[in-house]
Amino acid sequence: MNIARGSINRPIIIWILILTCLFGGTWGFLSLGRLEDPAFTIKTAVVITQYPGASAEQVMTEVSEPLESAIQRMGEVDRITSINQPGLSRIEVEIQSTFDGTELPAIWTDLRNNVADAARHLPDGVSQPQVNDGFGDVFGIFFAVSAEGYTDAERHELAQFLRRELLSVEGVADVDVQGLPDEAIFVEPEMALAAHQNISPQTFINALASANSVASAGSIDQATTHTLIQAPEGSDSVSDIAGLTVGVGGEVLNLIDIAQVSRGRQDEPSILIRYNGVEAFTLGVAGLADENIVDVGHAVDAKLAELQTEIPYGVILHPIYQQHVVVDEASSDFLLNLAMSVGIVVLVLGLFMGPRAAIVVGSTLLLTVVGTLLFMAIFSIEMERISLGALIIAMGMLVDNAIVVAEGMQIAMRRGKSSRDAADEAAGKTQIPLLGATVIGIMAFAGIGLSPDATGEFLFSLFAVIGISLMLSWVLALTVTPLLGHYFFKQGEVGGDDAYSGPLFRAYGTVLGLALRARWLVVMLLLVVTVACYWGFGQVKQQFFPNSNTPIFFVHYKLPQGTPITTTAEHMAVFENWLAEREEVTSVATFVGQGATRFMLTYQAESQNPSYGHLIIRTASLDLIPALQADIEAYAAEVLPQGEFRTARLVFGPGGGDPIQVRFSGSDPEVLRDLADEAMATLQEASPNILAPRTNWREQELVLRPNYATERAQTAGITRDNIAQIFAFATDGITAGTYRENDRLIPIIVRVPESAQLSVMDQVVETAGGTLMPVEQVIDGMAFEPQNTLIHRRNRVPTITVGASIPTDLTAAQVHAEIREAIEAIELPLGYRMEWGGEFENSADANASLAQQLPLSLLIMVLISVLLFNALRQPLIIWLLVPMSVNGVTLGLLGTGLPFTFTALLGLLSLSGMLIKNGIVLVEEIDLVRADGLPLREAIVTASTSRLRPVVLAAATTILGMAPLLSDAFFVSMAVTIMGGLAFASILTLVAAPVFYDLLFARSERRAKASEPGNTAAAEPV
Repeated sequence: MNIARGSINRPIIIWILILTCLFGGTWGFLSLGRLEDPAFTIKTAVVITQYPGASAEQVMTEVSEPLESAIQRMGEVDRITSINQPGLSRIEVEIQSTFDGTELPAIWTDLRNNVADAARHLPDGVSQPQVNDGFGDVFGIFFAVSAEGYTDAERHELAQFLRRELLSVEGVADVDVQGLPDEAIFVEPEMALAAHQNISPQTFINALASANSVASAGSIDQATTHTLIQAPEGSDSVSDIAGLTVGVGGEVLNLIDIAQVSRGRQDEPSILIRYNGVEAFTLGVAGLADENIVDVGHAVDAKLAELQTEIPYGVILHPIYQQHVVVDEASSDFLLNLAMSVGIVVLVLGLFMGPRAAIVVGSTLLLTVVGTLLFMAIFSIEMERISLGALIIAMGMLVDNAIVVAEGMQIAMRRGKSSRDAADEAAGKTQIPLLGATVIGIMAFAGIGLSPDATGEFLFSLFAVIGISLMLSWVLALTVTPLLGHYFFKQGEVGGDDAYSGPLFRAYGTVLGLALRARWLVVMLLLVVTVACYWGFGQVKQQFFPNSNTPIFFVHYKLPQGTPITTTAEHMAVFENWLAEREEVTSVATFVGQGATRFMLTYQAESQNPSYGHLIIRTASLDLIPALQADIEAYAAEVLPQGEFRTARLVFGPGGGDPIQVRFSGSDPEVLRDLADEAMATLQEASPNILAPRTNWREQELVLRPNYATERAQTAGITRDNIAQIFAFATDGITAGTYRENDRLIPIIVRVPESAQLSVMDQVVETAGGTLMPVEQVIDGMAFEPQNTLIHRRNRVPTITVGASIPTDLTAAQVHAEIREAIEAIELPLGYRMEWGGEFENSADANASLAQQLPLSLLIMVLISVLLFNALRQPLIIWLLVPMSVNGVTLGLLGTGLPFTFTALLGLLSLSGMLIKNGIVLVEEIDLVRADGLPLREAIVTASTSRLRPVVLAAATTILGMAPLLSDAFFVSMAVTIMGGLAFASILTLVAAPVFYDLLFARSERRAKASEPGNTAAAEPV
């Protein structure tokens, strides 16, 4: 007794299975975690080290080099990159892709230990390196908070209040605040009075250093008590600081008598943020990794609604990005797409197989989908873009098993067999071929799901969901489908009409008979079409990941290196004013000095740079973005041509950065800059589609360097540090102490007042004897010196990257093909290396990782097909069809103008699985019919005719079921790939496979006939 007959004989077990799928799937859907994108681990940590006063080259050699050398000893490290700026080292450590998220905490601990050991040998003046392993945290609930009319201190109090309250929300992991004003207490001496009293800047610094310090004052032990003694309270207000005393020559002076004390913003903040032109700060909320982001988002919204009575009037929280809303909409869209797909399947089945078959197969399909949701909840597979798409991808293969069993059972019952015998016959001869074909379909995706890199981690849920759903579809097709068929299908009379005698079947049989007689002509036509389509596939646009369907795009604006942040902010205001007049623009968030908090997993923020400006522009709908991009680029070229202006779309999936990149590595910065200049010129000559070529080292800056008069200065006891300090005092000021305000630490800065109108050469410096001397007496003037202020290294080697943008209507692969030969022809000096980056590198890495896994998957698929038939010719027939699956893909993508993306590759793999499954079932049927004694060609026509309806119905339901995805930017190219490919693959299955079968078995058929007495036809054992 096979599984199908047993299901009818023991219905209670099957009904338990049905109810488990229904109610368990409902529970699974309600309890599944929800994300926008799959959670892939960003295996990167950042090490920040400050070295005040050092040049970028000094930072590179004295800080980055020893730290990178220590980090490189870790075997888990894949790549080390660093950015070296004056006074600042930023090292990014990327871990090998083979390590998963569970191993990272131990690796980060090891990293901290290595950095701490190396830090002991760094020069004096270098701060303790800070290791940030939360670099990849995503703050998907992202607000801009405007508070017009409030003081800076009140803004800080407001941010502290909101952060404290939101951290109390269940499921919230962290709250990040960015863009609050950088305040300071400024002490500005009256220079004439200070000089008259012989008071040097160091005197002020010493007086302020302990103005608000915290120190232990001991304790008193008594017989029964232990009492702490606390230090006296320090200066806790601006007025108290102004009242500090300064000792000079035995006299005591009040600070306010010789200096102005004020509180205000620092002149060069690290970042400026505006929302729709209004000054703001941002609030980013990150959920716990194991929490449903939709629930967390709703809880945050509820908390903010509760706080409305406590939030001061005039304070407005503007949502920049709300991940929970996006995810909620995606879930709703999925339900709609799923309902549409199932409805389409039932409608098509009803038209071609009748309403009873439609109910049976449609019910099995629905149970498969909801049952998959149950297993997703059990295995903690979140509901996100990829896993939801996997269910749609699998839809075409899910219906196949049920159609084959239902078709076979319905036909057998029409011929007079009972439901049990019909189920026994239909499932008995197909359950093993269907199992093998199902496993092959799963293995088609194993290479992607088991890939160890970021792309594999990003797409793992695709492999998992397809594996679960396909195996479940096989189980339900052999259990639920026969039981429902037992209830719904009607038994006909013995010897009734042939179910395949209709005009469609007769027409197909006639066409197939002609194709078999002209088999070599058919093979030649297939070969010609395949060669032409492979040539056409080379004309299809290539793209790694498609653009996002979120109506957001970015503006990146870069002024020459060294431009102050205030100037950059003024330029950004020009764009804000222009965008404010555009009706299609919903909101504009402006970030000056660096990028935004990571509000999406795939968002990459620019590092700190005062000359950089960034806009996050949201439009009313997705289709408005291309025209707006073109308009704002044209406006920028006309109004502010001195800046580098470019726009970029939000892209799905891992990757990021410039679409076109080429790197040059070597030891000499001058040679690297020459190579970069040559590369930029070559790029523009090679293709008109290269836009805004640039280097990540940017422009050199002019640096003023005083010429230290060694003999005179040393005689006066004045060191280089003394001169550096007096110049700092005359310009940016010197941080002399810290002012505590609750949990805030506000620097106290001593500087020359602007009203003094003194140049750096007008300053005086204190000698070893305590007298003041004009600084010009201990230096021999000042000299301008061009310096690299932004030096990048890659794996401890200075590396300059040339990047470029491309037109929005082209893909990176198209432009890369235009410039590749010219760039690779650049002659490199000995010891220098060129590498491609950008989308070419990202795509190559992903494909290389996929290629490592595919051979094993392919081997398993071939072995299964061989073991199914216990022969070689039948699997050969099936695998001859696979290369031809590209034909329909080419026609579909060329016809629609869509690029072949990574998701289209998934569609091609799915298509291959469907083609192999249909091929296996068809070839198996031909073998079975031949085993009954029919001649070869009659057996081929008979078996192929019996498989016509299942193949056509499976193709039709899949093609129409893909229709809802045509409006999804992420899946549209995959949908077209499957729709076009499957339409052509159906022809391959119904025509090419029988022709190949005839070619491979014709000779053995003739030999079998010739060897038998009386020339009686006999089927060849298979």
